[in-house]
Amino acid sequence: MNATAIHEEGHHHGPPKGYKRWLFSTNHKDIGTMYLIFACVMMFLGGAMAMLIRAELYMPGLQFLEPDFYNNMVTNHALIMVFGMVMPAAAGLANWMIPMMIGAPDMALPRLNNLSFWLLPMAAIMLVLSMLAPVLFPGTGGFVNTGWTLYPPLSIQSGMGMDFLIFTVHILGISSILASINIVVTILNMRAPGMKMFDMPMFVWAWLFTGLLLIVIMPVLAGGVTMLLFDRHFGTSFFDAAGGGDPVLFQHLFWFFGHPEVYVLLLPSIGVLSMIIPTFARKPLFGYKSLIGGMAVLFTLGLVAWAHHQYTVGMAYGPTEWFMIITILISIPVGLMLLNFMMTMWRGAMTFETPMLFAVSIVLMFAFAGVTGVMLAVVPADLQYHDTMFVVAHFHYALIPGSVLGLFAAVFYWLPKWTGNMYDEKLGKIFFWWNVISFNITFFPQHFYGLAGMPRRIVDYNPAFTDLNMVSSIAAFSYGISHLLFLYIVIKTIRGGATAGDKVWEGSQIGTHGLEWTVPSPPPFHTFETAPTLKPVQH
Repeated sequence: MNATAIHEEGHHHGPPKGYKRWLFSTNHKDIGTMYLIFACVMMFLGGAMAMLIRAELYMPGLQFLEPDFYNNMVTNHALIMVFGMVMPAAAGLANWMIPMMIGAPDMALPRLNNLSFWLLPMAAIMLVLSMLAPVLFPGTGGFVNTGWTLYPPLSIQSGMGMDFLIFTVHILGISSILASINIVVTILNMRAPGMKMFDMPMFVWAWLFTGLLLIVIMPVLAGGVTMLLFDRHFGTSFFDAAGGGDPVLFQHLFWFFGHPEVYVLLLPSIGVLSMIIPTFARKPLFGYKSLIGGMAVLFTLGLVAWAHHQYTVGMAYGPTEWFMIITILISIPVGLMLLNFMMTMWRGAMTFETPMLFAVSIVLMFAFAGVTGVMLAVVPADLQYHDTMFVVAHFHYALIPGSVLGLFAAVFYWLPKWTGNMYDEKLGKIFFWWNVISFNITFFPQHFYGLAGMPRRIVDYNPAFTDLNMVSSIAAFSYGISHLLFLYIVIKTIRGGATAGDKVWEGSQIGTHGLEWTVPSPPPFHTFETAPTLKPVQH
């Protein structure tokens, strides 16, 4: 029997119906859809926490959050946005698009794919339990207030919520590793006949590096939180100075995961931009192989730059200097990628549909994050900036343009392909301007009051910073509300709209040999019923 015949029962009897279609799904499109829905739910949950944080910081003094609960909001906002929103959304894009882009019938390991997804709601439940632990189990300690970095000794002394959080991180890690193995195996083993590595769309390359990176870094975080668990309950002293341990060891383990994680969030968006910009500039991607090389350098340097998060912990001069130099060198491959995008746009016949607006804004704002990143990379400067709101401004300029806006660009770019309907272009543009302007008004002032000395992660502040905090908070609410419009646009598109053709956006040229993948809009339930045709682009 061939693979098509034995794939799954749904092929013979039509797609499975009702809850079974989703619960037992081995179909890459359905699993991709579930990832995207999960990410959307978590975006609103994490966003609500951000709104609470900004509401509290609207004025100095305590408004309505206890300091412990405020710190819990800071901790969970970060964990939810990183692990619950950006990574699942990027995995949703990977599931949807990679098999169709490389002409594969499905992902290589469909049942593993199902498991990778269903671990996420379990982890989300654990995360919520970590917040509710002080309420559900009184007397077991207060809220987890360590920040997303979970540093000891605070995390050793925290209450039962910390145990739920450690369990959450384990489940999320397993999900990420399994999904990454699946994606890497699919890319390496399931390309259409004749499709060489250097014929692959850039989005596929981006995910190959992302998957490999996750497989390398996730076990280190798992080891770190397991040692933390042992310190908490089994009498070990890995991180407890009283027993001869070292809390800085945990920081090294955490940031060996935490710094490459930034590139895990960034690389899928680089892949998305590499698809969108050539389409709307109507030119092939500039420097296809150099962009792959840039990703490879980013992958390598990203793994050896972690301790620039730890300049203030008393490392020796030698390693500190090493981490400073490596960190500054990372700006070279990032600069190269931005150059590739700008040269793709150079003298192109550009139009500015919603995906392209997002793409251009990402290039501009991520370049700005790079500049503040180089400021933070320099040791004497960082000793001043460390743990101020300047750092908060920097990483939000890196992560929101570098990953979240990339995800929005991808949704607007591929939604017509997924649903067979065009989204409302006018509403898309309104969402873009509303979202990007309010984002900038929220986070740009934080550079200033950070440089002026306002510490981060602290519930109260000097009244001198009141005015800029008010601006930040008002804009943050505008930014948060804008996402309701995004939700409305997506639901409206799913329910109907102008019909999208098989080639939604003409001219997306891929690879070095100008291959183009065509698949109908919306794609059939099983991709292997009509595999995409790979053919030379007609110039």
